[in-house]
Amino acid sequence: MRQIVLDTETTGLEPSAGHRIIEIGCVELVNRRFTGNTYHQYIKPDREIDAAAIEIHGITNEALADKPVFADVAKDFLEFVRGAELIIHNAAFDVGFINHELARVADETQSVFPDARDARIEQLCAVIDSLTLARSLHPGQKNDLNSLCRRYSVDNSQRSFHGALLDAEILADVYLAMTGGQTTLFEDPHASNAGAGLESELRRIHDKPPLPIIVATEAERAAHLAWIEEIDKSSGGRCVWKRLDAVV
Repeated sequence: MRQIVLDTETTGLEPSAGHRIIEIGCVELVNRRFTGNTYHQYIKPDREIDAAAIEIHGITNEALADKPVFADVAKDFLEFVRGAELIIHNAAFDVGFINHELARVADETQSVFPDARDARIEQLCAVIDSLTLARSLHPGQKNDLNSLCRRYSVDNSQRSFHGALLDAEILADVYLAMTGGQTTLFEDPHASNAGAGLESELRRIHDKPPLPIIVATEAERAAHLAWIEEIDKSSGGRCVWKRLDAVV
């Protein structure tokens, strides 16, 4: 199962008012594991960025002056996400902006979409809204990304500004925690915070080496078999482990 956790930053709030995407960040998961594959692109919007938006993400027009426009990166972006399940927090916002950009570059996307006049990201990908999921799990509570990080003990200390790639990485951790079921070995399933990860700390492990496999020595195997035989004898032949060993 291939999933892409996606976030964007924009010049403002409304694509219908001419606002544009200025940053896209994507993190790839396969079978719920980080692959290390990412897509990250800054984009020149060819319009002024709202001051309120700059306060949120810190990206200025000057910083984007030498970046490509969306039409130049559309094909690479679409090829990266094609066929994946997109995980987006408040998906309607990001999907609306992406589709607005695709509509502007319909001619350039003809090789990707069968009908470029109706180019929509939903034609290439399924979309999961992690905000909708969070609201269903935690009704009546705050479910913005920072609140979810506190709830699931996800480290967001580097998030002084919103950034598309960093937010996608954080959202990936949050999504895996939200959808991972029991988070501690002896968690009470009837407790009010069950599954919320309040007692546990989520750590990224995808950049760690694989755990070593330690094989028992012949002496250890012999000691184990002797112990099983002793248990079987004292239990009147009812040692389940002995039967399991025989099957193996």
